[in-house]
Amino acid sequence: MKICFCFLLFLSTITYSQIGGISSFTNLNRTYNARSLSLGGSFISQRDKDLNISINNPALLNPSMIHKLSFNQLFQTGGVQNGMIIFARNAKKINCIQNLALRYVNYGKNIETNEFGEKTGEFTPLDFIISSGFGRKINPHLSFGGQLNFLYSQYNSLNSIGVSFDFGGNYLLKDTTQSISFIIKNVGYQLKGFTENSRAALPTEIQIAYAHKLKHAPFRFNYLFHHLNKWDLTYNNPNIKGTIDPLTGDSIFPKKSNFIQKTALHFTPQIELFLSQNLHLRFAFDYFRRYQMALTNRPGLSGFSFGIGLYFKRFSLDYGFSSYSVAGNFNGITIISSVDQWRKK
Repeated sequence: MKICFCFLLFLSTITYSQIGGISSFTNLNRTYNARSLSLGGSFISQRDKDLNISINNPALLNPSMIHKLSFNQLFQTGGVQNGMIIFARNAKKINCIQNLALRYVNYGKNIETNEFGEKTGEFTPLDFIISSGFGRKINPHLSFGGQLNFLYSQYNSLNSIGVSFDFGGNYLLKDTTQSISFIIKNVGYQLKGFTENSRAALPTEIQIAYAHKLKHAPFRFNYLFHHLNKWDLTYNNPNIKGTIDPLTGDSIFPKKSNFIQKTALHFTPQIELFLSQNLHLRFAFDYFRRYQMALTNRPGLSGFSFGIGLYFKRFSLDYGFSSYSVAGNFNGITIISSVDQWRKK
């Protein structure tokens, strides 16, 4: 683990992260399953039967996911939808567990106009990600995984192509109730831009998570630290100027973020509550999302998310909800089943 930590520390000094519209293929950072949605959008720390989590961290691929098939559909305000189909298999020749996934984003119908603002038609922008990931257990405690993503976007007559790679690890501590995970994701290149000479960097990001399941209580706490390759995630509006105090004549400048706030922007607490083997509840709070999306006068539930998991004999059903702002929320549904369960004996 010391080697992994040193490697991450080194990588964080040579990579950078794009925040807020200056990178390509930002659909890589969208949430594509209900469980992750209910836990703040990114969940990388638990090695269990949920193969959807392997798309977030391929190191979590394990034998309990073999022949599992999952369908995911998420709904956003404004008619935007995204989803994922994912399947896992045993790649015996290389002694790994493999996932195969198709992710997509449908932005709904958009109006096409000419330079005079006259409507000339309609079009539907689409994003696609085709992925294949591999995970391998090195020993009873340590596992690693990698994932290759082929990226394609079609916006009317314009299209873009790219490739990216994710590399992750997971380490179970001796009592197996605690684990440490990391992921380096979206390392890649835009092979073809929408226009000539318009290539942009991908939204590369480093995440680390710590998970702890209480021995005598039905809780699992997950602590996610994200965007570790960029320390300062704050935004200072250049249009906000300093003012003059009418009584003292002193200049008053906008307050800048302090160390505590900058640290909090990297931290997302996540909680799973196991009411029974068949019923799980989930909660999370993403301060970074609240900082970005909440309206000043009406913050509402921005940054908060929750969900529920129902587990039956032949399939499981997950629901997730995440509040971005009062202007829009995310809802997601996931169905997971094993192909073997439906085969005739």
